[in-house]
Amino acid sequence: MITDIESATPALCRLQLGSELRSLRLAAGLKASQVVRKLLWSPSKLTRLETGENSSVEQADVMALCEIYGAGEETRARLTGYAAVTKTRRDWWQSPEYRPAIRPVFKAFLGLEATATALHNYEPEFVPGLLQTEDYVRVIHERAHQGLSPEEVDRLVAVRMTRQEVLRRKDSPLRLTAIINEAVLRRHVGGPNLMRAQLTHIVEVAEELPNVRVQVVPFSAGAHAGMNGSFFVLHFPEGAAPKSIVYLESLADAWVGRREPDIARFTDAFTDLQALAPGPQESLRMIKTAIKEL
Repeated sequence: MITDIESATPALCRLQLGSELRSLRLAAGLKASQVVRKLLWSPSKLTRLETGENSSVEQADVMALCEIYGAGEETRARLTGYAAVTKTRRDWWQSPEYRPAIRPVFKAFLGLEATATALHNYEPEFVPGLLQTEDYVRVIHERAHQGLSPEEVDRLVAVRMTRQEVLRRKDSPLRLTAIINEAVLRRHVGGPNLMRAQLTHIVEVAEELPNVRVQVVPFSAGAHAGMNGSFFVLHFPEGAAPKSIVYLESLADAWVGRREPDIARFTDAFTDLQALAPGPQESLRMIKTAIKEL
């Protein structure tokens, strides 16, 4: 339950609203198919509501569900309050300055990231996005997305830098555990000076913020569970549905996984990587050594 709806973000309200609506449906002993038949909705409409995927939610829809589920007046007021927030406020990525730079699937990820309590990220090729410097972000986008105008690159950089605010938000900052391959430290993105500043930034953030943990998988570790590529596992507040999701991204596409077998597979892979990599202090020493060698 959100205790301060006045300061809650639309993304958080959508997630909490969906979670509570699903709990009410289950408590009423109703299947999703029964509910959509009563309301003459498409099955996907209820699914989007319960998973918090809609950008905004109609209060009338919430009231209709509360009526079917037999929700009390206090619950109805709270849930319609959540819906009101989704109609009257915007998440930062929905503003005109950012919207052109964000693909639909990535927009969904941003909503999930903004409401997650913890994020586990493995990266074999580059510094995790939440730990990148502006100069590093710019070089990555200029190289990976050749042909973009300077304005388009600027928007992509702005999106990446704004995302990082989740690590320093006032209420429940995101707990980030980032595991990187040693190759990330050795690849001179943008040249030695830029890379030195980037690695120094990782160390400073990890040492400053208790909610940030960084580990490095050394070359000497050999084969490991992350060799198929980067991935994210996001974990959400207690009582949320789903409890966790998996996010994968490539140049061509992105994928959000909600199935329990998928989540378990990537959670296990991340656990294996955590056990394989040196602990945070030794990993930071590896990064500091890489800085000296640049």
